[in-house]
Amino acid sequence: MVTLGCSKNLVDSEVLMRQLDYRYEVINDSNETSDIMVINTCGFIADAKEESIDMILSAIEAKKAGQLQKVIVTGCLSQRYKTELAEEMDNVDAFFGVNDLPDILRSLEVDYKKELVGERHLTTPSHFAYMKISEGCDRSCAFCAIPLIRGKHVSKPFEEIIAEAEKLAAKGVKELLLIAQDLTYYGLDLYKKRRITELVHRISKVKGIEWIRLHYAYPAGFPEDLLDVMRENPKVCKYLDIPLQHISSRILQSMKRGLDGEKTRELALLWREKVQDMALRSTFIVGYPGETEEEFQQLMDFVAEMRFDRLGVFQYSPEENTTAFNLPDDVPAEIKQEREDRLMALQQQISLELNNEKVGKIFKVLIDKKEGDYYVGRTEFDSPEVDNEVLISDENSLLQTGQFYNVKIIRSDFYDLYGELVL
Repeated sequence: MVTLGCSKNLVDSEVLMRQLDYRYEVINDSNETSDIMVINTCGFIADAKEESIDMILSAIEAKKAGQLQKVIVTGCLSQRYKTELAEEMDNVDAFFGVNDLPDILRSLEVDYKKELVGERHLTTPSHFAYMKISEGCDRSCAFCAIPLIRGKHVSKPFEEIIAEAEKLAAKGVKELLLIAQDLTYYGLDLYKKRRITELVHRISKVKGIEWIRLHYAYPAGFPEDLLDVMRENPKVCKYLDIPLQHISSRILQSMKRGLDGEKTRELALLWREKVQDMALRSTFIVGYPGETEEEFQQLMDFVAEMRFDRLGVFQYSPEENTTAFNLPDDVPAEIKQEREDRLMALQQQISLELNNEKVGKIFKVLIDKKEGDYYVGRTEFDSPEVDNEVLISDENSLLQTGQFYNVKIIRSDFYDLYGELVL
């Protein structure tokens, strides 16, 4: 099983792998020898599409060389371009979309087992897991093809999510990372109102779950009571991943984000005010059609003002059948790259300054792994893979993966903290 793209794709792969466990030995590593390769593709932006296509072509070559018997492709790229891919890649045995789980199983001569609903073959370390609380998206952002690929927003019922959380906790999971295309929309389709705050509160009561982390919220319509839970409930990490995309009102209007620049700024200031020590992660798009140097400078000024704890930057790439696709992609590639570099250089300096402020302080740290001479862990302000890590020398410490420890930060650099165990 090869998974490309986001954590939502990873959950889909884990669900599929659990169904396959009854018939096959399933390996989550493209470098291992296997008879069948299932590739769960990403089709979000140009770079992700290219990575997915390269992986498919590599698998086709392995099949031609007799190293694979069968190649199956699923996921977002396959959902979006199934016909075109099938015409170009006739050595692939089958292409499936994002909602074709039973069909994939049938192609592999496996019966779909309803009793396994809510169970997964975890590919993350056993102490944390991603939990998808909804599928699809009802937003109409001009640059985004996800609703075209994944369809309308569909919330999972409370009972199903809580049951899954309990199963994961029973397996030793201590941290749940809640994911969705839009977390804050949760419940509107099922319950006729936003119920993300209630869901988070109910998950926090599951025995064994110690951290709940929130990924991929949306600024327009953000439920303020979620901030109260984050501030008051010790199990809810003071961490919010909320892509803002830009601060220029003209660009935000063109993007169909539902808020202008001033409202976006007011919201960000509200989050800082309500949960003063919260880590705020956001992403921004540079080189959107028509973005001027002045508008980019507005974005630079906003990032400098807000001092985001974590930041990601994407260069705009046109996506077929989206509203923005009809706009001229008029910012040259070299300008997009230069703006990304400038914004990330600014963020790097902010990250260093924020990390330096942590030196001498004590944090609760969850140990993820042992790597070389260091144990590698995270505070509640950091998500796996994408955020800062805390490195603790193994010279005077014997720590266990998946356990929490109090750690004093003794030095820092741009993106990592170095600490020592507090006994």
